[in-house]
Amino acid sequence: MKPLQSKLTQEQIDELLSTLKARFEKHLHRHTGLNWKDVQSRLQANPDKLWSLNEMENTGGEPDVVAYDQAQDTYLFFDCAAESPKQRRSICYDQDALESRKENKPKHSALGMAEEMGIKILNEEQYRLLQTLGHFDMKTSSWIETPAAIRALGGALFADYRYATVFVYHNGAESYYAARGFRGALEV
Repeated sequence: MKPLQSKLTQEQIDELLSTLKARFEKHLHRHTGLNWKDVQSRLQANPDKLWSLNEMENTGGEPDVVAYDQAQDTYLFFDCAAESPKQRRSICYDQDALESRKENKPKHSALGMAEEMGIKILNEEQYRLLQTLGHFDMKTSSWIETPAAIRALGGALFADYRYATVFVYHNGAESYYAARGFRGALEV
């Protein structure tokens, strides 16, 4: 759940929009056919989404527009940092995993942080889409949404990009590593 302070000042909004616009213009291949003015207009009409994008930015995610869903009339943002966002690493998968650790608990969980930020972690399909837009997680890995049947058995999924291939792996949900974080998705 979001903290009580989830509104940005006008200065923060202007700075975030400037950052997002520069990233949009630098990586046009990620959003062919989309117009920044349309995206900006949508963002300005949704201050809660701007707050979530700011959280993505502040934790090292480098969010960018990756798709437009015409049927839903929504823009989709993913974390597009080259490696798993630095401020979201060394965390286990979810709250149950965090509570199951008796010693050496990580500071947080991927699902818990995502919820607080107002975003969702990428699922496998989204992670594979991201990898068509560049090469990400070549040195790190990212937790991805895990099917309930796998999670019920104590496991969780993560993915990375090695040897020109997207790999999806499993691990105990309570595990955490300095090179594993999570990538977020946000619909606006």
